[in-house]
Amino acid sequence: MPTRTAADPSFSNISRQATRLIDQMQKAYFNFCPSETWTPSVNLYETFESYLVCADLAGVEKEKIEVEVTGQVLKLRGTRAVPAHEEASTDTGGAHGQRRVRIHLMEIDHGGFCREVELPEDVDRDRIAANYRNGMLWIELPKSAVRVAAEAQTEM
Repeated sequence: MPTRTAADPSFSNISRQATRLIDQMQKAYFNFCPSETWTPSVNLYETFESYLVCADLAGVEKEKIEVEVTGQVLKLRGTRAVPAHEEASTDTGGAHGQRRVRIHLMEIDHGGFCREVELPEDVDRDRIAANYRNGMLWIELPKSAVRVAAEAQTEM
């Protein structure tokens, strides 16, 4: 009977899934949606006038991204297809003119994704703007005029 090692693909896949689950459990409840396949990473920044959310959505088509604000929660949802070489076919039959490809390692998350970020109370919801470039989704959440004025007073 052959002995399996940590390098075997089946064990490595289970290990990666367990690590992902642990990472999600360590995040606050509002950071992920349990029904989705993967959770994109985000960075949060703050300037004098706004908050900025940067989500790593490399390989996601712009049209497949949904941004929604409900209550004090910013929700990002969408899907990412399995990355494939343009000429490759992973099915057993293979289409005419395409090369068959055998997958040895598959670490890039694909399928449905969801990420939720809790918003501060002072976000001006009417001026939220999003920009998608180079695989990063940037969402600007302007602070309300009252908050900006209050911060300006404290800096004087």
